[in-house]
Amino acid sequence: MASLGATAARTPQGPGPGAAAASVPSPAPVPGPGEAEEDDDVEEPAEIHLCVLWNSGHLGIAYYDTSDSTIHFMPDAPDHESLRLLQRVLDEISPQSVVTSAKQDENMTQFLGKLASQEHREPKRPEIIFLPNVDFGLEISKQRLLSGNYSFIPDSMTTTEKILFLSSIIPFDCLLTVRALGGLLKFLSRRRIGVELEDYNVNVPILGFKKFVLAHLVSVDQDTYSVLQIFKSESHPSVYKVASGLKEGLSLFGILNRCRCKCGEKLLRLWFTRPTQDLRELNSRLDVIQFFLLPQNLDMAQMLHRLLGHIRNVPLILKRMKLSHTKVSDWQVLYKTVYSALGLRDACRSLPPSIQLFKDIAQEFSDDLHHMASLIGKVVDFEGSLAANRFTVLPNIDPEIDEKKRRLVGLPSFLTEVARKELENLDSRIPSCSVIYIPLIGFLLSIPRLPSMVEASDFEIEGLDFMFLSEEKLHYRSAGTKELDALLGDLHCDIRDQETLLMYQLQCQVLARAAVLTRVLDLASRLDVLLALASAARDYGYSRPRYNPQLLGVRIQNGRHPLMELCARTFVPNPTECGGDKGRVKVITGPNSSGKSIYLKQVGLITFMALVGSFVPAEEAEIGAVDAIFTRIHSCESISLGLSTFMIDLNQVAKAVNSATQQSLVLIDEFGKGTNTVDGLALLAAVLRHWLALGPMCPHIFVATNFLSLVQLQLLPQGPLVQCLTMETCEDGSDLVFFYKLCEGVASASHASHTAAQARLPDKLIARGKEVSDLIRSGKPIRPVKELQMEKQMENCQTLVEKFLKLDLEDTSLDLDIFMSQEVLPAATTIL
Repeated sequence: MASLGATAARTPQGPGPGAAAASVPSPAPVPGPGEAEEDDDVEEPAEIHLCVLWNSGHLGIAYYDTSDSTIHFMPDAPDHESLRLLQRVLDEISPQSVVTSAKQDENMTQFLGKLASQEHREPKRPEIIFLPNVDFGLEISKQRLLSGNYSFIPDSMTTTEKILFLSSIIPFDCLLTVRALGGLLKFLSRRRIGVELEDYNVNVPILGFKKFVLAHLVSVDQDTYSVLQIFKSESHPSVYKVASGLKEGLSLFGILNRCRCKCGEKLLRLWFTRPTQDLRELNSRLDVIQFFLLPQNLDMAQMLHRLLGHIRNVPLILKRMKLSHTKVSDWQVLYKTVYSALGLRDACRSLPPSIQLFKDIAQEFSDDLHHMASLIGKVVDFEGSLAANRFTVLPNIDPEIDEKKRRLVGLPSFLTEVARKELENLDSRIPSCSVIYIPLIGFLLSIPRLPSMVEASDFEIEGLDFMFLSEEKLHYRSAGTKELDALLGDLHCDIRDQETLLMYQLQCQVLARAAVLTRVLDLASRLDVLLALASAARDYGYSRPRYNPQLLGVRIQNGRHPLMELCARTFVPNPTECGGDKGRVKVITGPNSSGKSIYLKQVGLITFMALVGSFVPAEEAEIGAVDAIFTRIHSCESISLGLSTFMIDLNQVAKAVNSATQQSLVLIDEFGKGTNTVDGLALLAAVLRHWLALGPMCPHIFVATNFLSLVQLQLLPQGPLVQCLTMETCEDGSDLVFFYKLCEGVASASHASHTAAQARLPDKLIARGKEVSDLIRSGKPIRPVKELQMEKQMENCQTLVEKFLKLDLEDTSLDLDIFMSQEVLPAATTIL
């Protein structure tokens, strides 16, 4: 317990002016405003709770994200009876719970039943929650929305103004969405998400409503994200962070993520999960990247990058303010964030307004930010707050607080004088005393415990009220300390209460401008992401892609694999041409390790990067209308799935067969190798023939295979839709030289023996493998090698001789007939 005190001690000559000394605890070193704690920005694990309604072929979806205390909603959208759009939303946001009405049609019932039965769903299957249909009534949902307590709506607004304000955010004409929002609010208030331990009058914080739309999105499934290494999580190497989560490994996201703030990193991840066909949005992103790639704008980019480093987790701070859990460091973080935002605004006002992002930052970073920063800077005592570990205000803000602080500062010298007077009235055996001040208790007289004070009854002193014993010191109330209590009161608590009231008023000012802060965060995040992509494009030599909606497919000149080129000493670029009606199915053959898989991934990654608005690793790239990317490259095996490797492969191909359109990109690598060679070849040919039968509606397919019979036996129909490509190689004696260059044609052999030699298999095994392969290819029977056969015969002879030598021929009980029948005769069949 903190206390303040002053001590008076007796000297051999008696009390004198020089015998009293004030003892005041020395303050701890105070860090400056720039030394705010960095770990306060760590987010708690986010939970997402989704509410969905399905009626007459349309979906209404809303979800609450605890990471930013925001409700996201999707306007009424049409969906197929199989609810593909809903599945896409679930895959993207991975909700902890799915709330819906207990009254549902057969399609939704089957969908939810299937969802609930996915025991091995990653990361975890959601909890399905049914609420009575009455909780989703249209009128009651509107009432919940309009009567909600939202911090971003000023208290000064009238009811009519509040309705108009919410109508500008929430589409009340989308009836299913309104009902889904109403059901979500009911669920949040019932479960008390995030405020389970708070008083019942504390509501679930809602800091804003945001619209999200899945239109124009390119479909990319989780297998594709994994095999293309768009995301790759690894265990953190630090023993202190093993339990806290994963870190990003070598992945596309990892090399492009140069964001300075957490909100920027979060937005980049969101863009990666939502590749889009919206050309206006894509070109607006590329315009900003191209601007910062100009040499004359490098200094501006670096300055903006530094400012963005001070943009912190504002939604988390606003959430704490809403719950009155604000930390001392939150005020410093908010102050630096707002001032950095003002720096971004001033910088963007000098940039060309023809780029929409610069124009938005210059206009929407309003003077409210300056007012907020000025208010925080004039009111909050950052150093004092960190020293006291609570909110404190600067001088000249409240005269009453200043006066009480002056009294508190002068208290030690005053208490020294009071202690002198108290000591004069005490027994001469007491050598010293002190008057201390303890918050919430008041002023007390403290004297050292004498040797004669053994029992509790010995603590009684006439004229003093015994309070407690602590650290061999007795504490009493005297007439003087009671007078001090009445005269000065509880200064610490009074100051704390008044400063807390000022903090609450300041919080209200900040929360009233929450919408401005949220918009600042959105625009700053966007700028941060685009600066990160520009930095990567500059360092890695990427170029701007072009978009051509009339082109079905992609055209790439000298494309490179963005990850492989960082790991290899040299990388050979390759072109890609899959536009129009020619060569929609590209069959790529070539030796093992010649680069077929890398080429497939390269095409997928370049296309993906263009669809998130990034520059791409190619000299030129023209991207047409692509609505989905499907892959069958690696088998994502998992014991928890309970499926064989080949079954997983089949599921991946089936997904492409059932969902791919003429605008889809399909990448297939070595499909069919997980089963019998003939069966695998037949399945691959059947799948490709199915797509070829579609004619101009055939997807754009890249197939890498070692099934040379697919071409040699002409299992595919001849025509312009099929194009055969191979990876160029050259045989130099017994060596095979890889050029890693794509060219027209078909490989003559897989050269598996060369790959086996690189893997350091014994030469004898490689030679035997080639021999057996040649026998199979020529249709001749396979017989054991003579040398191997003779070695085996010699081993059998040696074993038989050793057994015979161990026999004791002088033993009368030995029966040689048994030895001959059991040992010699069976061995003779293998020896002769």
